[in-house]
Amino acid sequence: MRPRPSSSPSISAATQRGSTLIELMVALVILAIGLLAVNQLFPAGTRSQVRDRMLASASGFVQQKIEQVSTYSWADTGLSLGRHPTGTMAEGLGDFAKIRRYYTVDTMPIPLDNLRKVTVEAYWLSLGDTLRVRTSTYVRR
Repeated sequence: MRPRPSSSPSISAATQRGSTLIELMVALVILAIGLLAVNQLFPAGTRSQVRDRMLASASGFVQQKIEQVSTYSWADTGLSLGRHPTGTMAEGLGDFAKIRRYYTVDTMPIPLDNLRKVTVEAYWLSLGDTLRVRTSTYVRR
């Protein structure tokens, strides 16, 4: 018996195999589930970027006030005891960011009575929560 030449056009229908419609549907469902899972990551990434941008802006806003307060003289009204601006008012960073800032001046106990503690706080509302950045410095007489 002689082996058949490889260029023979008589290949039976039983040896041909293709994808069935069910196999294609299963593959599409798996692909769709994967795409939906990846799609859930984008809003979380965007929220994280906005939160980090707000945190950086608030930190800069607080640092700006710390530098400004550190130039005040002891007798300056900006170093009078209490909250500045007074009451429930706060300085705003602008309409877009909605970051508010205030600072509080406190006295230190003896023997540190030649120092005043200045605490600057910035806060903003994010997804129903109030987020804050706070830092303190000391001003010498």
